[in-house]
Amino acid sequence: MRFKHPNSLSRRISAGFTALAVFIACTVAAIPASAQTRGPVRITLDEAVQMAIQHNHVLIAARTTIQQSEAEEMTQGMRPNPSLFVDWEYLPLFGPPEKQNADLYAGTTTAQYLRNNTEGDIGLSYLFERGGKRLDRLQAQKDITAQTRSLVADNERGLTFQVATLFFNAQLAESTLDLAQQDLKSFQSTVDISENQYQAGGISENDYLMIKLQLLQFESDLEQAQLAKVQSLSDLRQLLGYESVSADYDVVSDFEYQPVKVNLGDLQIKALANRPDLRAAEQGVTAADSQYQLQKANGKQDVTVSANYSHVNGINAATGLVSIPLAINNRNQGEIARTRFAITQAQEQQIAANGQVLTDVKDAYEGLLSNDKVVQLYIQKYLDVATQSRDISEYAYRRGGLALLDFLDAERSYRATELAYRQTLASYLLALEQLREAVGTRSLP
Repeated sequence: MRFKHPNSLSRRISAGFTALAVFIACTVAAIPASAQTRGPVRITLDEAVQMAIQHNHVLIAARTTIQQSEAEEMTQGMRPNPSLFVDWEYLPLFGPPEKQNADLYAGTTTAQYLRNNTEGDIGLSYLFERGGKRLDRLQAQKDITAQTRSLVADNERGLTFQVATLFFNAQLAESTLDLAQQDLKSFQSTVDISENQYQAGGISENDYLMIKLQLLQFESDLEQAQLAKVQSLSDLRQLLGYESVSADYDVVSDFEYQPVKVNLGDLQIKALANRPDLRAAEQGVTAADSQYQLQKANGKQDVTVSANYSHVNGINAATGLVSIPLAINNRNQGEIARTRFAITQAQEQQIAANGQVLTDVKDAYEGLLSNDKVVQLYIQKYLDVATQSRDISEYAYRRGGLALLDFLDAERSYRATELAYRQTLASYLLALEQLREAVGTRSLP
C-alpha cells in the first residue's frame, strides 16, 4: 500500500478550495447589480388594487357564487328523466305449486306455472312538462346569475375603496414617520446647542432641563409613527392577499396633492352607467319578472304518459296510460301572487338604488371640494407661516432674544400644523377615492 505525503494532500485540498472560491466569485459577479442591491418591493395604489382583485380570498370566495349559479343553470335546464318499472307477480314462495295445492295444480310443473299463471310487467313512463316550465326555469336562473355577477363586481368596488383607505393610511404613517424623524433630528440639535449654552452659563439649568425633557415628546412621536406604519402595512397586506406580497413590502411614497377638476353632472351620469349595485338592482327587476313567469308556468298541470308490456296467464298484452292532475283547488295562485308583489318590491329597490347613487356622488363630490379647500389653505398659507414662525423663534431663542416657553410653543405649533396638513392631505386623497367609488370607476370624467 502506498501512502501520499501529507504536504501533497494539503496542496490538493488547497487547490480545490481555491477553484471553489473562484467559481463562487464568478457566480456572484454574474448577478446583476440591481438584483444584489434590490430592497423591499414598493407598490403603487393601482398595483395594490390589482393585487387585491386577483388575490383577496374573500373576493375569490364571492366569485365562486357565480360559478355555483352557472352550475345551477345546468340543473334548471334539464328535462325530467323517464321512469322504468318492472314487476313479476304471483310467484310461488314455499315450493312448487303442485306441492302447495295438489288439487288445483296436479301435474303442473314450476315452469308451466310461471308461464301460464303469473303476471310480468315492464314499462316506461315520462313526465311531459307543460307551459314552458323548463325554459322559464332556465331563464330565471340565468337572470339570477347575471345579478350575481353584478353583486360580485360591487364587492370589487368596495374592496378597491378599502385598499385605497389602507394604502393612504400607510402613506400617511410613512409621511408622519418622516416628519417625526426630521423633528427629532432638528430638536436634538437644539438640545445639543442648549447644553453648550448651559455649560457656558448662557442659560439656566432649569431651562436646559425643560428643553431636554421636551425631547421625550419627539421620541414618543417617532415610536408611535413607526408603530402606525407597521400596523397599516400589515392591515393592507391582509387585503392584498397575505401570501401575494413579501413581509418587507412597502408602498410608494408619493404622498402628494393631486388637483382634480370634475363636474357633478358628468359624474352622476357616469355613475348611473357604471355602478354595479345599481345594475344589480335593475337586474333584480328582471329576475323578479322571470320568477313570476315561472310560477305562472308552474300553474299548468303536467302530463304523465306511460306504456308497458304485460305477460298475464300466458297472454301477451300492452297497456297505455295518460294521467294529469285536475287543477280544481291548487293552481299555484299563492306563488303567482307572491312573485307579482316581488316585482313591485324589486322596482322600488331599483328606484331607491338609483337615488342612492346620485346621493353618493353628490356627497363625495362635496366632500372632495371641502377637503380641497382645506388643503389649499395649508399649501398657500399656513405651512409657510408655521415654518417661518418656528425658524424665527429658533433663531431668536438661540441668540437670547426669545423666552424658552415661547420657543417650545412655536415648536409645538409647527409640529401640529405639519401633522394636521398630512392628515388633511390623507383626507383629501381618501375623498377622491370615495368619489371614484361613488362613480363606480377609477377613471373620472
